[in-house]
Amino acid sequence: MFEINSEFIFRSVFTFIWLEFSWEMYLSYRQHQVYKKNHKPPQELEEHFNNETFQKARLYGLDKSGYGIAHGLFNQIFSTVLILLNGHAYFWNLSRSALLALSLPADSEIVRSMVFTVILSTFSTLVDMPFTVYYTFWLEERHGFNKQTPGFFIKDTIKKYIIGMLISLPLVAAVIFIVQSGGDYFFLYLWIFVTLVIVLLMTVYPDYIAPLFDKYSPLQEGELKSQIEKLAASIDFPLKKLYVVEGSKRSSHSNAYFYGFFKNKRIVLFDTLIEGYVKEESATTEGTSKAPKKGCNNPEILAVLGHELGHWKLNHVTKNIVISELNILFMFTVFNMLFQYQPLYEAFGFHDSQPIFIGLYIVTSYIFSPYNAILSFLTTLLSRHFEFEADQFAKKLGHAVNLKSSLIKLNLDNLGFPIYDWLYSSWHHSHPTLLQRLSALEKSE
Repeated sequence: MFEINSEFIFRSVFTFIWLEFSWEMYLSYRQHQVYKKNHKPPQELEEHFNNETFQKARLYGLDKSGYGIAHGLFNQIFSTVLILLNGHAYFWNLSRSALLALSLPADSEIVRSMVFTVILSTFSTLVDMPFTVYYTFWLEERHGFNKQTPGFFIKDTIKKYIIGMLISLPLVAAVIFIVQSGGDYFFLYLWIFVTLVIVLLMTVYPDYIAPLFDKYSPLQEGELKSQIEKLAASIDFPLKKLYVVEGSKRSSHSNAYFYGFFKNKRIVLFDTLIEGYVKEESATTEGTSKAPKKGCNNPEILAVLGHELGHWKLNHVTKNIVISELNILFMFTVFNMLFQYQPLYEAFGFHDSQPIFIGLYIVTSYIFSPYNAILSFLTTLLSRHFEFEADQFAKKLGHAVNLKSSLIKLNLDNLGFPIYDWLYSSWHHSHPTLLQRLSALEKSE
């Protein structure tokens, strides 16, 4: 009779992660070739992309693509070695040794899991740090996007690490406690707990955590603020506050978003989104005396916000939350069925124990890998559908022309390459490409 033993689990997990990696590398190669072979902007964008800007976008895309391939290859080799050498079991044993050395309760699964989390997170952060530094201070710097100083980067990294630990360690302790004391229906209690934590973080993060990293200031009184308030009122969006975040200290990339529950909504604009808000550099590349003006004018910002508020009006956020909650419940249900299955732990080097946190990690990260890949693709398709709908919503508000010009401007400002391999884009892009969005807006006119 066929038995799902530890060897079968190990071989299955190992095979799939390499199949998935090969698929990702194939897609990345296809897109890399697109960057290499296309030296002229598409006909639809010739009036917006001069040759210099198009080449900058192409080279930026090439650099990011090359970096992504190298980083992906390193992560795959690192993960493979970690699995082959039973790295998770090693770090689990190391956490016990650390507790014994500190004269702390090494037999407490909760305490040991918290120490394991600190050790593994620290190790992963240090291993990945050279890639982070390279991406920030070479790749982004080379293409004019990085605005961080080394001092800012170091302080930012330390703050992220400390805050991440302050949030994750109590959650690890709570999850283990619920599994230990929740009985046969612990997965339901765990789902309720995680849901409450998500709601709490969505409420607390924008007001108390995000300001620790970036400066948020109320949008000053003036025409733009009045126009945004009028736009919000026209669709019954319960706008309470308008902020501008000083993203220019970190990067010259731009964005806008809203957050908040029920009647307490806020809108945040990146300072890099607002034309003239950030002082322009006086010189750029050789042969030019002035940097092109970046950001969007007021009508274009209203068009961007019309799109963003379309997500709210069309209940896209609510639909995504429902999908996420159902997915979490499904994963916890399967975990409930598998977390006491000893071969699951033996496949990763745990022959004498069944640590709850390790079991949750194995199930969600490895056993669910095929499911996660399919779900990610389906949610990507759904996200693209939502983006088209939000564009059409902005158009119905009368912002079609300005939305098109803002999409082009933002693409230029962020050196977005306008040409993509169809298969790569279908698998990876949660947003339609620039050409697809412009074409959809024009067809509906």
